[in-house]
Amino acid sequence: MYDYISGKKSSLQPDHIVLDVNGVGYLLHISLHTHAQLREDENPRLYTHLYVREDQMELYGFSTEFERSLFRLLISVSGIGTNTARLICSSLSPEEIRAGILSENVVIFKNVKGIGAKTAQRIILDLKDKVLKDYGQGDATELLTPSDHEMEEAFNALVALGFQRPKIRKALKRVVTESDQENSTENLIKLALKIMT
Repeated sequence: MYDYISGKKSSLQPDHIVLDVNGVGYLLHISLHTHAQLREDENPRLYTHLYVREDQMELYGFSTEFERSLFRLLISVSGIGTNTARLICSSLSPEEIRAGILSENVVIFKNVKGIGAKTAQRIILDLKDKVLKDYGQGDATELLTPSDHEMEEAFNALVALGFQRPKIRKALKRVVTESDQENSTENLIKLALKIMT
């Protein structure tokens, strides 16, 4: 029904935005990822998804068509509703979602609140071929939370220290490709910190 809505930002909250379009206020549910993109934009354009139930209509807004398309893929998975899909989009960037599906990284989805192992596996099983078809293989290693225990622990420790995920991924990628030291959790964290600080 709606492809996108452009308007003046009337109010912005972590979970929704109200856009004033010629005197009409549209309330759009958003992810934290989209929220971060909208802080400085007074007249944003949001790509929309209209979700209709018997007793309710909800409008969702996304800062990019890519995020919207991933949201639509997620809600096509059995057991994933709009709230859970939005939570995934809030916890992971669109690039992390894509890479997590392509690299079959169950852990990254299990780390999202409310997602268990079976649901995480179902997301990957149901969506891998679709994501591969629509977006190509790309760099599925860019997520840099591989299955090996040391890398996963290092990534999570650096997140807990307050560093941004994209910055952590770049630093860990450099450590893995450039360092000849043992890839223990302690060394990974220490070397990544040297790069980021």
